[in-house]
Amino acid sequence: MASFDGLRYYLSEHPSIVSFRWSHAESWGSTWSFLLTSIALYLSAAALLHAAPLLLLRHRRSLPLGPLPAAHALSMALLSLTIFAGTLLSAAAEIRDTRWLWRRSRTTPLQWLLCFPLGTRASGRVFFWSYAFYLSRFLHAAGSLIEILRRRRIPAFKLCSHAVSITASFLWLEFTQSFQVVGIVLTTLVYSAVYGYRFWTAVGLPGACPPFVANCQMLLLGCNLVCHCAVLLLHLLTGGCNGIGAWLFNSVLNGAVMMLFLNFYIKMHHRKLNPAAAEVSAIVKDKDI
Repeated sequence: MASFDGLRYYLSEHPSIVSFRWSHAESWGSTWSFLLTSIALYLSAAALLHAAPLLLLRHRRSLPLGPLPAAHALSMALLSLTIFAGTLLSAAAEIRDTRWLWRRSRTTPLQWLLCFPLGTRASGRVFFWSYAFYLSRFLHAAGSLIEILRRRRIPAFKLCSHAVSITASFLWLEFTQSFQVVGIVLTTLVYSAVYGYRFWTAVGLPGACPPFVANCQMLLLGCNLVCHCAVLLLHLLTGGCNGIGAWLFNSVLNGAVMMLFLNFYIKMHHRKLNPAAAEVSAIVKDKDI
């Protein structure tokens, strides 16, 4: 019990977490110029890393990176698990401290998780972990740069997905967008499993026979689609959800990523059914979210 109380304090009751406030002056990486510059640098780095080995190492298919892929997978798994636990505990604390304000409007905890009341500001516990999630997107995006060095190719789907993920998490905070609590919980839960699996295979242990990573991505996309429909329904029935404009823009971005992934997923299963298709297992193994 004492250990759980200590964990709860450091994940949801620490003064730095309780007093957090998203601010362009105080929060690192919180400006539009930083967002646009970082995405441009990320895409430029991907193109450079793709071209440089082709020019310098023409006869080698990949670069030996040693323990770097395993270290990246382990760090992402642990970070995702920490953000998952912190968001859950912080959401529970926020519901405990503010639900008395909801009685007049008859707001339920589930409704609050999906639909922030109009006028909500990005401050407090859950937004601290939303900020941590936003920063973790840059470490997540570094995974595609590692893969370029290993495979000497640009995974266009992943580059697009990572750029969208960084942008979406920024908009969550900038416009105090509804749905972000559930989105963070779902995403970090799936990432904990996916990167734990990738660490498992990176250290040489046997992987699962089905396309584990692709199936986890499909599950995450399905859950997000259901939650997005719930947000829209609540917005229409309850008088409005905060940050609905950013939610709509993010929905368009996520829809584009979903279509790209569904195209990949359908082709993957089609090739599995076609015995003449080659390199399917390598593509499935290396595909990341």
